[in-house]
Amino acid sequence: MMLNIELELVMDHGWIKTFSSGEEMTTQISVASEGGSGTPVPDLSIEVDDLDTVINRLQAKNIKIEYGPVSEPWGVRRFYVRDPFGKLVNVLQHE
Repeated sequence: MMLNIELELVMDHGWIKTFSSGEEMTTQISVASEGGSGTPVPDLSIEVDDLDTVINRLQAKNIKIEYGPVSEPWGVRRFYVRDPFGKLVNVLQHE
């Protein structure tokens, strides 16, 4: 099955580019050459509706947050955590 989605560049900070379909349920793909704010490049970024709920769930399970939570100058609040395979995951919410 081939998925045909046209994406437009909606954000370009030079070191990260985000592409969006513009649909109501927006599909976005970001490609980064650095993590921003001097952080490593995450393997995956996930946007959530309520960052505090995610943080509380991780803390309840004693899962270590490696960076943040922090409000970044480009309008997101985020943190980094490792998945069970050691991949760095950037969890964010737009402010």
